[in-house]
Amino acid sequence: MGAAGGSMKRLSVRKKLTLWITALMMTLVCIVMAFLFGVSSRVAVQSAQEQLESFVRGNLTGITMENGALQFADSVQFTRSGMYLLVYNESGALLAGQTPLSYPATVSFENGLIRPVSDEEADDVYLTLDFWLPFGWDDGVWVRGVVQQPELDDAMHRLLDLSLLLLPLVVLVSGVGAYCIVRRAFRPIDRIVAAAGEISEGRDLSRRIGLPPGKDEISQLAAAFDQMFERLEKAFEAESQFTSDASHELRTPTAVILAQCREAEQHAQTTEEYAEAVAVIHRQADRISGLIGQLLQMTRMEQGTAKLSAEQADLSELAEVVCEEQCTVYPDRDIRTRLQPHVMAWFDVTLMTRVLQNLLENACRYGGEQITVEVRQEQDEAVLSVFDNGEGIPEDQQEKIWKRFYRCESSRSGGQGTGLGLPMVAQITALHGGTVTVNSTQGLGTRFTVRFPVAPKNI
Repeated sequence: MGAAGGSMKRLSVRKKLTLWITALMMTLVCIVMAFLFGVSSRVAVQSAQEQLESFVRGNLTGITMENGALQFADSVQFTRSGMYLLVYNESGALLAGQTPLSYPATVSFENGLIRPVSDEEADDVYLTLDFWLPFGWDDGVWVRGVVQQPELDDAMHRLLDLSLLLLPLVVLVSGVGAYCIVRRAFRPIDRIVAAAGEISEGRDLSRRIGLPPGKDEISQLAAAFDQMFERLEKAFEAESQFTSDASHELRTPTAVILAQCREAEQHAQTTEEYAEAVAVIHRQADRISGLIGQLLQMTRMEQGTAKLSAEQADLSELAEVVCEEQCTVYPDRDIRTRLQPHVMAWFDVTLMTRVLQNLLENACRYGGEQITVEVRQEQDEAVLSVFDNGEGIPEDQQEKIWKRFYRCESSRSGGQGTGLGLPMVAQITALHGGTVTVNSTQGLGTRFTVRFPVAPKNI
């Protein structure tokens, strides 16, 4: 029993299902055959009884008594298809008909009841039916019908031989059919295993199972795996992007820090020279820290792990506070506001503050001297605009500014930006279910417009 159980455990699920389906079909066939055996015997006996009763009743009307003598019409049949018609007087003496050879000599009469009768010395069994046929108050005859009970042994043997012949064929067909059904049912599982294998080996992270949508369990499982594979691909791409961006952008400040360290070690002699080197190192370290923080936050937003802490707040009030802070940071810029009072919307205050700060810093570094911040509500959307009167962005570069670390040619020589501000604005806006657009004309200035729902539809 233990060895058999171990063998079953070592079989694949596909083979187990095939064996179970085949065993089930064998069991059903055996049950059907047993049912046929039972039904066939009952049907044969019942058919013989019905024929016997019809035979006897059909002859009753042809038997009459005239002047004390029995009269038999021409329609009366004393034998037909193995059935015998016997007529007895009231005392049991045979008046007409011939009994079968192995029929018992004395059998009691029972009116209207079909019963089996057999001789102790013979194996034959006869179905017997008696009817009392009266001819007056105290006169009549017994009319008896006799037929040999059907021999079921031969029929049973033929049916059993047929069953033994068909059973192996049924088992073979059931096994092949079960294997085909199971193989077809498990084909999506094979696709899942193949896709998972390729992804685990790192060969193709874009591989998907791609089963047609359906309500069955395997289709739902495949859809869940596709979603998981998509998240894995995004996570891997985000990790690769983070590594690439970090190695690219940290190279310059790291080189500056190393150069300043070597310069201080080799040439610095006074306290002022050491202080200057430390100040340069500190600035570069701050730049590295800020860059890493921005990269991490963008990576979290790309992976979907950054959650919004949305609340209903006054966007106009937020813009006014941020503009006042930026005025102290950039005192040489003329920052103006056009704020519709009390534009209430659902948003993450911290992230939306970052959006406005990034747009203002971008305008202060690369735009003109005059910057305007505008807040208004248009139907069910909150609109935040920042525009300046600077040189503008060339049309062929306006789509590129949303890429990480990209800076226009006109801004490469000036400012200390990391090239992450505008991509972060786009990601934060998308998290709020909104959009950000740019409209720029060279020589006239640039306008950035952020739109997002005032109600928490996609938050």
